[in-house]
Amino acid sequence: MLFEELQIRNVRIRPAHILAPMAGITDTVFRRFIKRLGGCGLIMTEFISSEGMIRQNLKSRRYLYYTEEERPISAQIFGADPDHLADAARIIEDLGFDLVDLNLGCPAKKVVKCGGSGLLRDLPLLKLILEKIRRSVSIPFTIKIRSGWSDEEIVACQVAKLAEDSGVEAIAIHPRTRLQGYSGKARWELIRETKVSVRIPVIGNGDVMSPPDALDLQAKTGCDAVMIGRAAPSNPWIFRQMESFARTGRYNEPSEADRYQLIRDYYAMLIQEETPGAIGKMKQFASWFTHGVRNGAELRRSVQSSKSPQEVLARVDDFFGAADHKQLSAPDTAPCQSPLL
Repeated sequence: MLFEELQIRNVRIRPAHILAPMAGITDTVFRRFIKRLGGCGLIMTEFISSEGMIRQNLKSRRYLYYTEEERPISAQIFGADPDHLADAARIIEDLGFDLVDLNLGCPAKKVVKCGGSGLLRDLPLLKLILEKIRRSVSIPFTIKIRSGWSDEEIVACQVAKLAEDSGVEAIAIHPRTRLQGYSGKARWELIRETKVSVRIPVIGNGDVMSPPDALDLQAKTGCDAVMIGRAAPSNPWIFRQMESFARTGRYNEPSEADRYQLIRDYYAMLIQEETPGAIGKMKQFASWFTHGVRNGAELRRSVQSSKSPQEVLARVDDFFGAADHKQLSAPDTAPCQSPLL
């Protein structure tokens, strides 16, 4: 079965479909939203600065909030100070997270200066960091990496072996370099090379936009799980589509009714949770959630010009021609009941 299950010590990930950590996207509302749609075996927080955690700033505390509904859940940290990263990992364990993950993949300049994919250029420092984090926690410890800094500095296999020797229990690989950013094609052959070089689980990430892509990834790399990033905001159904494809060889595309319910459920959750900056989130996600909606540009313009979250909901209802506008506009937190599958 396609990515049926992955066991990372005592953490069972079934199916072995993982929501990638994405800055500004994978907050607690979006994570629960994905879980309710089904088919996602593990979710991850947005990456969290170890320095911010040590200082206990408000943003870090908000990133660390989760509910029992989200389990199993991994918290991802970044930084470059071994002691501070070890302290941050201990905080994550004390907060009850199931796993802790170290970000070695972010290509953003402000992150590279203090960790992220920048650590791929300093393997002695990375070795010290991995060993200190491993000694500091008893929960499973994983990492997520890029293939290297540039095409001339591909270090995926080297880092994977270093990680395995340091007690890291799984590694996710996005096989683009830091200099590539998100351009060009992901080099899946590097996932395959890494998979055969270590005994720990290897998680494939990059250019998986549909269930057939996931099947292709598994066939070409032999990886143990698939991690979905950029495809999730525009197609949150992708996880359960992969699950259906694994069982039956088929999957359904969302209907207009599915898309309407998706938008309403997510927006209603933002309001119900009193999410800071809810209207900003609504406008941010409008460009993704309206993908595939007929006349979606009209809906996006309507959402962007709204002045309040309640106005956004009303305009969504108007756009889709809701029969009972008053009733549909009332927020609720019931699980999504989209008839997609």
